[in-house]
Formats: sequence, structure tokens, C-alpha cells
Amino acid sequence: MSPNESQARKHIDVQLTAGGWSVQDYVRYNPAAARGIALREVPLKDGRCDYLLIVDRQPLGVIEAKKEGTTLSTVAEQSARYGENLPDFLNAGPLPFYYESTGVETFFRDERDPEPRSRHVFSFHRPETLAALFAESSTLRARLAKMPVAYPLATKGMRDCQVEGITRLEQSFAVDRPRALIQMATGAGKTYTACAFTYRLIRHAGARRVLFLVDRANLGRQAKGEFDQFVTPDTGRKFTELYNVQHLTSNKLDNVSRVTICTIQRLYSMLSGEELPEDADELSTYEVSTADDRPKEVAYNPVIPIETFDFIITDECHRSIYGLWRQVLEYFDAHLIGLTATPSRQTIGFFNQNLVMEYNHERAVADGVNVGYEVYRIKTQVTGEGGKVEKGFYVDKRSKETRATRWERLDEDLAYTNKELDRSVVVPSQIRTVLQAFKDALFTELFPGRTLVPKTLIFCKDDSHAEDVVHICREVFGKGNDFAKKITYQSINPETGRAAGSEQLIQQFRTSPQLRVAVTVDMIATGTDIKPLECLVFLRDVRSRVYFEQMKGRGTRVLTSTDLQSVSGADAHAKTQFIIVDAVGVCESDKTDSRPLERKRGVAFDKLLLGVALGKRDEDTLTTLAGRIARLDREISRDDARSLKDLAGGKTLAELSANLLRAVDPDAIAEQAAGKSGATPTGVPPEKLDAARQALVAAACAPFDQPALRDALAKAKQDAEQTIDTVTQDAVASQGFDGAAKEKAANLLKSFRDYIEQHRAEITALQILYSRPYRQRLTEKMLKELEKKLRENHAAWTEDRLWDAFAATAPAKVKGRSQPGRFADLVALVR
Repeated sequence: MSPNESQARKHIDVQLTAGGWSVQDYVRYNPAAARGIALREVPLKDGRCDYLLIVDRQPLGVIEAKKEGTTLSTVAEQSARYGENLPDFLNAGPLPFYYESTGVETFFRDERDPEPRSRHVFSFHRPETLAALFAESSTLRARLAKMPVAYPLATKGMRDCQVEGITRLEQSFAVDRPRALIQMATGAGKTYTACAFTYRLIRHAGARRVLFLVDRANLGRQAKGEFDQFVTPDTGRKFTELYNVQHLTSNKLDNVSRVTICTIQRLYSMLSGEELPEDADELSTYEVSTADDRPKEVAYNPVIPIETFDFIITDECHRSIYGLWRQVLEYFDAHLIGLTATPSRQTIGFFNQNLVMEYNHERAVADGVNVGYEVYRIKTQVTGEGGKVEKGFYVDKRSKETRATRWERLDEDLAYTNKELDRSVVVPSQIRTVLQAFKDALFTELFPGRTLVPKTLIFCKDDSHAEDVVHICREVFGKGNDFAKKITYQSINPETGRAAGSEQLIQQFRTSPQLRVAVTVDMIATGTDIKPLECLVFLRDVRSRVYFEQMKGRGTRVLTSTDLQSVSGADAHAKTQFIIVDAVGVCESDKTDSRPLERKRGVAFDKLLLGVALGKRDEDTLTTLAGRIARLDREISRDDARSLKDLAGGKTLAELSANLLRAVDPDAIAEQAAGKSGATPTGVPPEKLDAARQALVAAACAPFDQPALRDALAKAKQDAEQTIDTVTQDAVASQGFDGAAKEKAANLLKSFRDYIEQHRAEITALQILYSRPYRQRLTEKMLKELEKKLRENHAAWTEDRLWDAFAATAPAKVKGRSQPGRFADLVALVR
């Protein structure tokens, strides 16, 4: 045995022991030592077996050990020969389970599968797991192969898109593709679909436990509610009457639960043995993750072995499979199912290009599952060009940390660009001008004939910006506190006076006729269902394509006229579309799949700095510190920047930030290691990479060893001020529907007019409306005939959509809508 193979066996022994196996030499065999025995160097009829796996005195499998770096695809034949050459005294039939391992990489296959195929596993299965698998009459993959034919899907009550998604998922599993991605537009019923196929996987495929991963805790509560209400099609009973469903709010896994719902943050904390901060579940992984993370290592945890879950469903998985989180998912020997409305290239790649269904927003609108949207653009002078305050004027200076305000007389002109708005400079007139323009257009161009402000969501840049907007919004509309409220992670629960009141406010926004406007940053940007929402106002740009699509998805939900009118008034006839009010060019800016740096949002800046000095230098901490220092660099004065540079040994804040990011950049680490060893970056051994990383981290963190620099940085953060420009008066440069929206509305009206002209002699109601013969009146039967003909010809020719089209193209002609009913509307539209 070579030294390299001997080292591999040491790693394998450690993994087997951690997995509950008693590792023994053949000559020292003690079957009473444990339920599972991994017997080394077992003599065969021809040669020796590296490891024979015995459970309850029954040989069940073998392990073929190879030195680290060996490619294992050709080793399967060798391990198979071991299974065929067992000595007669073992009384073993054909062995079902085969492993090939280097101690670093391990493959596993079950020879009883319809098409036995080796697959990568993080570690070895526990003895009791192999015993349970061996006792089953058929394997999971065999049951999945039969499921589409043996158990036809009951489609009653399902949307066509849900039937399509479940059918294609099961077809994919039937041919043993263990990763599958389902794209379903926001509002199409992804969670209901997940409940339906989860039930089938448990009922018909024999899944022992399914993990449902969500982006944050409030979405977990929503998912638990869906499972609670899901009625199984064959029994008529609710899902939770048949199977236990656990929503994890602690690190204790319920042994009897068949479905476990949790965030990926909590799952990682369970695997790593770390306590999760109380509020960490409430943050979206979008806010605590980056696109180019180096995956953090996950160690085997015997409390949560690799076989804990048979299936893992990742809801909106585009925010949870990169960097750190990918290793969490791949720890388990499970089928992976992705649900998303907005797949990125990385997402599709992770699921091995197995996109089993594409049901995008356009298809959903055509099917009536979603509503479409139009864009209304508001441009102001300050939003487009920035502004200038001449010297001699007084301006307010407001602390970003405490919001304490002081006056200051300008000694020189203050010029600022539009990029600085609501960051270092706040112009109340600019916010007021945008909101006033929105209000002026609300009942004339956007929602003509309405009297109650439609449910509106305003996206802001940060919590401070949201605070300014909510106050000015109340002022512009002349309303009180109940009209507009801020809903962010820092929202206060009015009953307790403490934070975490956001969920209560979201529910109030859904149902209250009084609360018309919600002002947020990220809290309602993803996942949260607010069906009556009809207007999204963007006061911030968004550069992430995936995130922007998620934000738009908040407005796509459909609901009945009765439900809409219960919160938005009797003149809210129907929700046929929603409006995006774009005040910053968010619909025009280039989008990427990038993500923010912030990953420890709840950790105070001074504690973050001290933690680095004390040795807390994991990737999360360094990336977060880099992001905050870069942000501070844009906020402080030149004098403060010079002082901090002196304290940092001549390094600017930009350089400090760049060095921290370089210390966790895999390419930079590989280059550093290659430079010292002379190897190519791709050929550097792991120990060299680790040494290079430690060197880069030590150099990047060295300046923060100085208490003086840490104190100065913390003070600069606290003292960072915004200038409140109350001098500049903004003005609207232009406003109106964008060209595409107007063209779309005009085309809809043209097709309607052309149809009316072409069929005026064929439809009785049109004949009467055109000629109006004496004493001949329109009857309900005639109008129903007209309505039926219109629907058959063009699904978009509903009264509500045609009214919206008239409002977009000729708002002056739309004075309001009649209340008597749809036939009065129909007559008015034809006229």
C-alpha cells in the first residue's frame, strides 16, 4: 500500500467512525462491537477488499479506497468485482451498496436502482440507514421511475401551469435527473405546487423527509400556512392531518416531521453547531450574501447526517445557492428542486441546465394568472442633474447615525450630483416634487375614476431615506400616520414598542382600507404576498436583474373584484394591471446578477472592528467590513479622510477595503500561492492556498490592530452627516407613460376599433348603437352577445383593460366610470 493510499484510508476511517461505524481489521473482527462494522482488508476469492460494510451481521456493501486525486469514474468496476468475489462463509448474496473514495471525494451507488449510477456524496451513510434502505422492497429511484404512470396526477382545482410543473418534475425524476429547476412567475402558485408534489413524493415515492428552504422567516411562516391549508386530492384531508410539518425557529429538528421548513441560514448554523442570532432568520439571503463568495467549508455533523433529507426544495433559490450556501445544499444526499420566478445563469447552471418548466410573466399574464404592468416615468431637474447651493446660505447637517440636526453656514459653494441624492445630500424638495407629480397624475392618468389612493409600495435607498419619504408622503397627500407607514427591518411593533413589528404592518397593509402607502427598503421586495398592491414607486435604482424582477413581482398578483373593493373602494372595479412609477430610471438602467457585500447587517460597526482585531476573520466578517468601509469613504469629509489615512499607515479607506476583499478572493489567493511556489494558479496544493490566504488576511487586517484607528473609524461613522438642502427648489422636467406603454395601449384600442367597424352589421347590439332605430332598445341578451363575441375574439378586451388603455392614450377623455355595471361600461366604450 502506497503512503498516499494509506493517508486516504486514515481519512476514510475518520469519516466512517463519525458516521457510526466501528472500523475493525479483518483478523480482529468483533460483530458485537456495534451494529455497523467496517471491516478492513477482507480476503476474497481473488484478492482483498479494502472495506466490507456489515450491518446486523449481514454484508451490505464495500468501499474501494484510492489515493487522493484519483479519478473515480473507472474504479466502480473494481468495487463491483469485490462484491462478486465474497468468500462463501459470509453467506452473502449480491451486495447492494458500493462506495469508491479517496477520503476527499466519495461516490456511492445502489445496484438495485433501475439504472445504477454512481453519485457524489459528502460522506458515508450511517449503518441504520443502509439497513433501512436494504429492507425496502424497491429503491427511491425505482419508485420515482414508476410514479408518473402508476399514480396519475389528480388535476382538479389546479392551474394548468401547476399541472405542467408537477408533471415535468416527475418525468425528470423518472429518468434519474436528481436536480430540477421550475420557473414559475410570481403569483402563479409556486408554494401550492410545492405542497402538491411534496405530498406525492411522500405518499407515492416513500420520501422520508422533505426540506423546504425559504429566504427568510416570514416566508417560512407563509409556507407553513400553505401546508396547513393544503387539502390532499385523494383523501380530502389536510396535509398536516396526515403528516407533521415543522417550521424551524430553533436548532432542534423534530424526528417525526415529514416536512421541515427553515432558512438556509439556520440550516447552516445547525450543521456548523453555531447559534443563530435571534433576528438573523428575518433577513433575506439577498442582503447577507454575495455573488462571488468562496464556499465556506462544511464539516460532517453526525447529529444531522447526509441522509437526513430525501428531497430539498429551495424556494427562490437564486438567492441561496451561491458561495456559502451551495456547500450546505450539497452536504445532503438528496434530490434538489428549485423554485424561482427569475432564474439567473448561475441558478440554471447549478441545476445542470435541467429547467423542467419555463412559465414566465408573459405566459402568466396571457393565462390570467398574473396582471401586466405599465411604466409611468417622472423626471425632475434635481433627479437628473443634481444641484448647487451657493456659499453664504445656511444648510442643515444631520447625523446619519442619530439623526441629530445642526445648522451650518456654507463657506463655499456646495455642488452635488444626482448620485449623491439621499446618500450624502438630501433635497426635501426633490422628494416632494416626485410625490406631488405622482399625486397629480393618480386620478387623471394612472387610475382615472378612482377616489381612494390604490395600495402603493415605495422603494427607498435606506432606512433614513425611507424615514424622510414617509413624512413627506403624508404631507403631500394631506393625510395622517395611518395613511403611510414605513415597513423595514427596523420597524417598531406598536404593541411592544420594540423592533420586529414589520410582519404586523405587512398584514395591516394587506387588509386595512386606511393604510394606503407602504414605504420600504428591502422588507417587502421579495416573496411577500400583497395581492391588492396596484402601484410600485421606485425612488432607488436597482442594478441586480434578478432582484429587480422580484421587486416587480410584488405587483403581479391577481385577486377578485370583491377582494380589491374591500380594501380599495367600490370604484376599484378590477385589478387588470399594476403601474410602475419610475422616478430614477430603474427601468432604463443596465442590470447584472451582482449582489451587495453586506452579510452581517445586525453587527454594529465598532463591534465588527473589534472582532477583527480579536481574530474573527472569517469571510463573512471581512466582506462586511470591506463594504462598510467603502461606504464610509463616500460619506466622510476630506479632513476626516486625511486623518484616517495617517492612522492607517498611509492607506486610504478605499485601499483598506480593497485589501480586505482581496484577502477572500479565490483568484487573488491562488495567484499569491502560485507566486511563492512557482506553480500555476490551478495547480497549487490546498496547503499552499491556505497559507496564502492566511498571509493576505493578516496583511489586510493588520491596520485594525490599532485601537486609535478603530476608534477613529467608529467615530467617523457616527459623525458622518448628510447635508439637508432646503434651498434648492426642484421642478418636474417631464412625466407620463413611457413610449412602449402608450404604443401598447394604442394598439389595443386600434384592434378594438377595427373589430367594431368590421362587425357593426353582424352583431345586433352594434347595429342599434350605430343606427339607433326609433323605439328599439338594447336588451341584456344583445349586450351579452356583444360581450361574448368580444371575449372570443380577443381575451384582452375586458372593460377594465380598455378603460386603462384609454387612460394611457387620452387621459383627458376619461372622466370616470359608471357604477351600474359592466354593460353600462361596455356601451360607453363602444361609443
